[in-house]
Amino acid sequence: MTTSNDTQRSADRQRHSDDRRVVITGLGAITPSGQDPEALWNSVRTGTSAIDVLAGEQFENLAVRIGGQIRDFDAEAVLRRAFARRLSPVQHWAIAAAEQALRQAGIPAPAEDLPWDRDRTAVIAATGSGPVDAMQAATRALDADGPRSVPLTLAIHGAPDSAAALISQRFDLRGPGQGVSATCASGAIGLGEAMRRIRHGYADAVLIVGMEDCLGAVNLASNANMRALAAGYEDDPTAASRPFDRDRNGFVMSQGAAAILLESADSAAARGAAPLAEFAGFGAASDAHHATNPHPDGRGAASAMVQALADAGLEPGDIDHINAHATGTPAGDRAELAAFDSALGETGRTIPISATKSSTGHLLGTSGVVEAIIAIMALRDQVLPPTLNLQDNEFPDWDIVAGHARDLSSEPAGAEAVVDTVLSTSFGFGGHNGAIILRRPGTT
Repeated sequence: MTTSNDTQRSADRQRHSDDRRVVITGLGAITPSGQDPEALWNSVRTGTSAIDVLAGEQFENLAVRIGGQIRDFDAEAVLRRAFARRLSPVQHWAIAAAEQALRQAGIPAPAEDLPWDRDRTAVIAATGSGPVDAMQAATRALDADGPRSVPLTLAIHGAPDSAAALISQRFDLRGPGQGVSATCASGAIGLGEAMRRIRHGYADAVLIVGMEDCLGAVNLASNANMRALAAGYEDDPTAASRPFDRDRNGFVMSQGAAAILLESADSAAARGAAPLAEFAGFGAASDAHHATNPHPDGRGAASAMVQALADAGLEPGDIDHINAHATGTPAGDRAELAAFDSALGETGRTIPISATKSSTGHLLGTSGVVEAIIAIMALRDQVLPPTLNLQDNEFPDWDIVAGHARDLSSEPAGAEAVVDTVLSTSFGFGGHNGAIILRRPGTT
């Protein structure tokens, strides 16, 4: 019997002849797990948790006082002091991550010479909330000292899309600059939209930056009141994020930014740039179900994955590894595995799954970009990162990489790499769902 998933997978399986392959040539990251992609990857692959008790007076009276906090970041190493003072920390991180990605791709900063037409080089800022600290600080100032105390820069730099403008101005990138917001799926959906711009000929390169900083008292209190956050771990914060564990009771919030530079494969080849990965497929869908709870059958998540497979021209058996959204909420983890069952069938239970938010915490709208970087590193090193704190697995029928990384690089010399293709999933409040598929360069 033909199912709706079979129909979706067969639809548009063959790309149009004028579609262009899209590759990734640059990465950047400012996260609690590390302030560049290699440091991030080293922390995640070694099972090091970035979660700690939050430092700062604003956190003292909160019900939940743990998270992934960026420490010792030097904004003035990236920006002039006077300009840095006008921006929020999340914008500092976004600009720094963007500069890292361009530099790795062989584009010096400032980008005096670009290998692409500046008018066809786009910027996307993916975020659930943008610089929320700026609006909260301005509101406090207005209440305390009146209208004259509100910074005039709030109207310029206070919007969720403002980082796209800042980055385009800094590097003179004149293609479309915009924000993409879909709560915790923002990063994945922003990546997908960036890929489509290149694939279908609207851009030659796109710099996407995921950015989020909801690690303030207001947002922590709201999520804690909703009982969405892992609670009761102030004495042992590294144990708080527990995807797929029976004792999981919520996610752990983190802050940060991450950047990925995408370009056409032809462009990379012409300028001699070595691709880090191919962006093979993307899908997005909505649950149309509830403000916070995922659909129990994971229907929107499953639809996004089926779309991504069809977009890449792949079957479930072609997926070698999954970096799961897996936040550690009871309903969310359960719904995600139901979605894997629906989208991947019996094959899904044989695919190794990593839940790296157990290490990094949940970077909300940034998480899709951070986890794409982790997936790219896994493809490069043939190492599957571990899921931490999985001591009492509620789902033993699934191949969840627990405790320690699974190093596949020790295969005999000349053997085929075990991991060629990674599926990375991102879901969010409001029923937003995104799925991306990344492949090792040269994989057919």
